[in-house]
Amino acid sequence: MAAALELRLDARASRRIVALWEALEAEGVHNVRSSLQQHRPHVSLAVAGRLDPAAVAATLAGVAVAPPLRLSFTFVGLFLGRVLWLGPAPHRELLEHQAHVHHRLTAAGIDVWDEYRPDSWVPHCTVSMRVSTALVGAAVRRCLETLPIEATVVGAAVTDHVRGIDHPLPAGAP
Repeated sequence: MAAALELRLDARASRRIVALWEALEAEGVHNVRSSLQQHRPHVSLAVAGRLDPAAVAATLAGVAVAPPLRLSFTFVGLFLGRVLWLGPAPHRELLEHQAHVHHRLTAAGIDVWDEYRPDSWVPHCTVSMRVSTALVGAAVRRCLETLPIEATVVGAAVTDHVRGIDHPLPAGAP
């Protein structure tokens, strides 16, 4: 498993994504909450094998870790292994924010997975960690029926569900 620095979404967007998870579950598609009950809708800025919440908070002191970015989830994607996700339309402010956070973390010696380097990062909100081949079409269709979802970033946290970590981060500089 992994630890993540997550951008949390506003309540309205979160409710819509959770409703999607529940609809997919009813159709036999195991969603991320199926295996991780405390999982909540988010976009990960960084993922690593482990993240020390105190070290991340100290490294990002003075940074607006969760600026009120507007996200417009407008497409569906699949990563290798049939990981299903919703994608926000990338925009300059989001990409620059992720790059700034990544550079601060790596400069402090925090080892972030390669997929979260600024030149590799694909902003996404995971829906299912492994959709069965037989259900991919139905799952993608259900996701498309739910889109678009407009969201605002309202917070950030370091999470590691296996280790029971859910550590909200201070908002940082205005």
